Amino acid sequence: MRALHHLDLWVGDPATAEGEWGWLLGELGWEADDGLRSWGHPDGTYLFLERSEDLVDEPHDRCRPGVNHVALTCDERHLLDRMRAESSAHGWHELYADRYPHAGGDDHVALYLESSEGFEVEVVLAAEEPGQAG
Repeated sequence: MRALHHLDLWVGDPATAEGEWGWLLGELGWEADDGLRSWGHPDGTYLFLERSEDLVDEPHDRCRPGVNHVALTCDERHLLDRMRAESSAHGWHELYADRYPHAGGDDHVALYLESSEGFEVEVVLAAEEPGQAG
């Protein structure tokens, strides 16, 4: 059983978001559902991007009440490093770059990225055990 069924993100610019999120999710092994702006994880969880008619046309601000960020897992350190190197070419901005890969603490290996619309994603190295951070 999966812990999270799905995540639905409302975006201001679906085409830009599709490029950014499509790259990120693809790197992490999620598969695109062609034409739907949807990606599925092997465990069955899916993420959907849309611009709803009900969307309030204001910039996303993760510091307001609501979801601050999404944390996704990565199984290999070399993939995390490669994503870090390639992220800006795909519309992402690295957060806390001066503290990579331990911005979340000495025993936590992660890459923190922000999309062009201000969505934060933390990519956590799941294979690391506490005290074994690299």
